[in-house]
Amino acid sequence: MTYTQAKELLEKYGQTQLLEYYDELTPEERNILLSDISKLDFSVLENLGTHGGKPLGKLSPADALSVEDIAKRRKEYEEEGLKAIREGKVAAVLLAGGQGTRLGSSLPKGMYNIGVTRPLTIFEQQMNNIFDVVKQAGCMFHIFIMTSAINDRATREYFKECNYFGYDPLKIHFYEQKLAPTCSKDGKIYLEEKHKVSLSPNGNGGWYASLVEAGYAQFLHENGIEWLNIYAVDNVLQRICDPVFVGATLKSGCACSGKVVQKTSPEERVGVLCKEDGLPAIVEYYEMPADIAALRDPDGKLTYRYGVILNYLFSVEKLDKIYGDKLPCHLALKAIPHIEGGVKVTPAQPCGYKFETLAVDIVRMMGSCLAFEVEREREFAPVKNKTGVDSVESARRLLELNGVKL
Repeated sequence: MTYTQAKELLEKYGQTQLLEYYDELTPEERNILLSDISKLDFSVLENLGTHGGKPLGKLSPADALSVEDIAKRRKEYEEEGLKAIREGKVAAVLLAGGQGTRLGSSLPKGMYNIGVTRPLTIFEQQMNNIFDVVKQAGCMFHIFIMTSAINDRATREYFKECNYFGYDPLKIHFYEQKLAPTCSKDGKIYLEEKHKVSLSPNGNGGWYASLVEAGYAQFLHENGIEWLNIYAVDNVLQRICDPVFVGATLKSGCACSGKVVQKTSPEERVGVLCKEDGLPAIVEYYEMPADIAALRDPDGKLTYRYGVILNYLFSVEKLDKIYGDKLPCHLALKAIPHIEGGVKVTPAQPCGYKFETLAVDIVRMMGSCLAFEVEREREFAPVKNKTGVDSVESARRLLELNGVKL
């Protein structure tokens, strides 16, 4: 892209401030800036003013398999799932684009050490969990790892240094999450540096689009992969490509499924898997009306009790059908470092917006979803904070409870 082309494009969208320092830049810096501008998705700016969210539709409980239901048919589900894994129909997708900033680390979140007497990173523990299934199935499955521009190189190098934790490197595939511009409250796209547009990962909802645009769509079909199990990097007790989960989903006939735990209280800060206007939906804790969140069944259990843990199984066939459909864009008000008045500023308070899509919105588009209940103490140990709730401390306690040597 030339300077003239960039200027014409920016004038169209009222974003010429991105060229404010062009004359000060070196030839190399000018090329970086023009390249950034050429790749911008200006359509995200159409979402400004929509961050209040849409009104909720009519809610009803999810179609669910309780822990008790699963126990009754466990062997049947497990055999079905193992068969699919052995036939190569199931692969995993790790959403690993985050940094360990809230944990006091500048490294990729997956590289955070949760060990006590020995080094044990989140990545290593999750790979250990995967090997439990590999041993049971007698084969390895493909793993796709979605990184971000911020941590892609470090993540790839770490896996290589660790010899891929003993996993077949030909079955581990890295790809980068797409980026979206950040902007001020009045809709002006920020510069991160005078020669660089401020960009941010576009949310975990972009995981499949990014996978396809990285060239893996054909790979999935050539290798007969029919199901993708996506999971978050911050849960160290994740059971990945769990045969029982896979088998139950296949038996259900649903296009996707989500692992859930029973909420500890109506106020717990987790999204709830339910139905909205008859379609599967995940209502975030801050969107759920307090009176509905507090509803209870005759047995005393919460009516809307199934909290999601970001472990979903998706049909590739259905994903391909909805691939072209536009996901809702969520606005996140953040403190965004940027160039202001010619100098780099790091605001203490939120000053602008990041644009994100969420995996929970894909669930609704799938048309049907099975809630698969798991035991919290065995499969849900999120590492979101250094101390307190959902922290390094609480995750370590749960790992030890499950026999993991720290």
